[in-house]
Amino acid sequence: MLDILGDRQKQLLELLLKNKSGLTVDELSKGLAITRNAVRQHLAALESDRLIELGPTRPSGGRPQQLYALTEKGGEVFPRRYSWFAQLVIASIAREHGTEGLRERLGEIGVQVAAQLHGQSPAPESREQKVEKLAAVMDQLGYNAKSTAAGKAPVIEADNCVFHELALKNPEICEFDLAMMGAFTGSKVEHQECMARGGNVCRFKFTGKK
Repeated sequence: MLDILGDRQKQLLELLLKNKSGLTVDELSKGLAITRNAVRQHLAALESDRLIELGPTRPSGGRPQQLYALTEKGGEVFPRRYSWFAQLVIASIAREHGTEGLRERLGEIGVQVAAQLHGQSPAPESREQKVEKLAAVMDQLGYNAKSTAAGKAPVIEADNCVFHELALKNPEICEFDLAMMGAFTGSKVEHQECMARGGNVCRFKFTGKK
């Protein structure tokens, strides 16, 4: 998202990133070398996008000064490279337990995540409802997923593999998705297409009981 913001808004967010407790309009005006009115216009746009929020007020000997601070969403617009660390963890597990051990461990994590998801809301009754609910959860997690039907069997198609870089190097990563989906829906999961293996989407077909 940082790429679609204007230069001034990027600079404003960077100033707030460096000043976690927040900054006043005057401080932002000075830091950006623009007018207070221009600062307020940028603040209004960023607040509308929920990238910043009103922070605490600062005592000033007179009228308290209003601070503006980054929201959690605002902090997330800055690049955070988790993949290199995840790759180290995956490589460490593979060295210690081998490929099958890695697949087993990823499967266990997938089942645990499915249990957590079940605990957050009542589980739907039918398999189709469970798949539809799972697709909605995956979409929120960044998979850009949707549920469809292939004959009598429900299908989930995801346009964005959130583990794509890891999966290219370690195809075993897909075991997490398969285990999580199977445990959440109580179904057998057929991995019909995979972007890490050259597919256009990641497609999962749900058939029968696990």
